[in-house]
Amino acid sequence: MKFKIGATFILCLLLLLLTSCTQTEKGENQLHEKEQITDDKEMVFSFEHPQTKQKYKIIHANQLFYPFIEKVRDNSNLSTSEILELYNKEIIQPIYQDCFENGEYIHMAETLLNTVPKELTEIQVVSEKMETRKAEINQLIQESLLKSADLLPSQSDVAVCVFPSYANNRTPFAVGAGKIILPLNLNVLDDSLKLTVAHEYHHSVWAEKYASKYDGASVLDNIVFEGKAVMFEESVYPDIGYIPMDLNYNKVLWSKVEPDLNKYDSNRTSEVLYGGKGLPKNYGYSEGYKMIRSYLDLNPDKTPEDWTALSAQEIFEEGKYVEHYK
Repeated sequence: MKFKIGATFILCLLLLLLTSCTQTEKGENQLHEKEQITDDKEMVFSFEHPQTKQKYKIIHANQLFYPFIEKVRDNSNLSTSEILELYNKEIIQPIYQDCFENGEYIHMAETLLNTVPKELTEIQVVSEKMETRKAEINQLIQESLLKSADLLPSQSDVAVCVFPSYANNRTPFAVGAGKIILPLNLNVLDDSLKLTVAHEYHHSVWAEKYASKYDGASVLDNIVFEGKAVMFEESVYPDIGYIPMDLNYNKVLWSKVEPDLNKYDSNRTSEVLYGGKGLPKNYGYSEGYKMIRSYLDLNPDKTPEDWTALSAQEIFEEGKYVEHYK
């Protein structure tokens, strides 16, 4: 009986090992497929920082839309779920590792990951424009990344994933450390793109160095988080002068926000940051910028590395921000 049990055990063990090898080989093959796609020189522009050797990739996701759009048009009977599955297979999976995997703010990408763009004809037009202006796009992003890294070094490799967008209202965001999503419409392609990259680069570095220290974010945390990124734009590009901030101290508006600063409420955070319930558009961005400015006026020797490391409460208190509203 013992012999039979032992033989059975060995046989099961062998089968398990064989199965494990098969799964491992499949996983490695899938990984290699991803690497082959994201190492495609037509789709990926790679470079490194000349001093620190930090590595960067600009991934032009528009190229993945061509076969996807063709397959959708050739198969008009596909259901909504089948189109979403195809979208995931053709567009998301090949770049998931570089653009999304293990992102500290992966929830920011929920719509992009799980919603198929409806305006595929418009997306194709934008994608074709992106191809003709790829060198210009690369140059603007590369310059901004290198200048940003000079002021705020990072240990993470950085991927900027450029998606075609049919509208101007698609918001760029950092999925986490070293992962930046940049929707482009190309109606306008100017210095504002450099500011956007610098802004999201700051978010990326903050995620790399400090996100693990916080379990959540209050309204004040989010205001300062965005204020730091806006101030960083100005630090990288002090001469562009494009950043639309309201530099006034409106006591009526502040009285609506101050009681909520220490709340952990995502809905209220969105209202304050983007405007709502009597607050003007991007109110929180302006207040955040002014909070950092107030701190720097009293601490002019502090570098971006210094003030990036400070908590929102430290910025708020050491900058004596409330005195502006007395």
